[in-house]
Amino acid sequence: MNRTRSKGWLGALPLLAFFALVFGVPAIALVAGALTAQGRPSLANLAQSLQGGYLNAMIGSIKLSAVVALLGAALGSFLAHAVVTSRFTLLREGVLTASGVLANFGGVPLAFFWIATLGNSGVVSGLIGLPSGSLYTFWGLVVVYLYFSVPLMVLVMAPALDGLRPQWREAAANNGATSWHYWRFVALPVLAPAVLGGVVLLFGSSFSAYATANAMVGTVVPLVTLKIASALTGDVLIGYENIALALSLDMIVVAGLVMAIYLPLQRRSSRWLH
Repeated sequence: MNRTRSKGWLGALPLLAFFALVFGVPAIALVAGALTAQGRPSLANLAQSLQGGYLNAMIGSIKLSAVVALLGAALGSFLAHAVVTSRFTLLREGVLTASGVLANFGGVPLAFFWIATLGNSGVVSGLIGLPSGSLYTFWGLVVVYLYFSVPLMVLVMAPALDGLRPQWREAAANNGATSWHYWRFVALPVLAPAVLGGVVLLFGSSFSAYATANAMVGTVVPLVTLKIASALTGDVLIGYENIALALSLDMIVVAGLVMAIYLPLQRRSSRWLH
């Protein structure tokens, strides 16, 4: 038995080697560059990445991601509940299929879609009298990010809502519980890990987005991903390229904290619903 298990690791070696090459080497280079200033080990880059405009960009990214995560979680949960409880199978399948497509729709094509629709010369903006430049603001970016965040939340919540057993509602009703009591003391506590896990997932998705924001707002809305791009191109920080690596390391730390929250919640949700 032990020999079989030891041989089983041999099949995973190519995957581990690929993982080390694709993720490990860049990660080591990033950390080494972030902790190097003027050819010597230093924390100067990390310190500078948390000051001035860089700190504002990090705060802007966290704020944008938090707003998108909360709004996307609320809207996506309500939509998922409406779809799961619907009697129309075609509607359910259509919404879930569309959510799978839209959740992966982003980048420059998404920015072009919104600019052509609600931009200064957009097709719809002129009809509804949308003020010029409204799309190229913080809240305009929130609306655009919700376009892929809400479908992603639907995909997260639909299986969790399917896991709610009808017997639980019947048992609550037999004991005199109202619909509010059922949701307050039964359904919501069970769904809470999935909801919080979805919020964390939406936060990470919005926090790492770059192409859409770059194509839409440029430097109007301070975001850390845009700061990293400017630093790497050398247009802004000539001679200080390692600050971009320090900003990337800051993002990795934030993403690590996000995943540290998400994974336990996901395991707890699976234990309750399966």
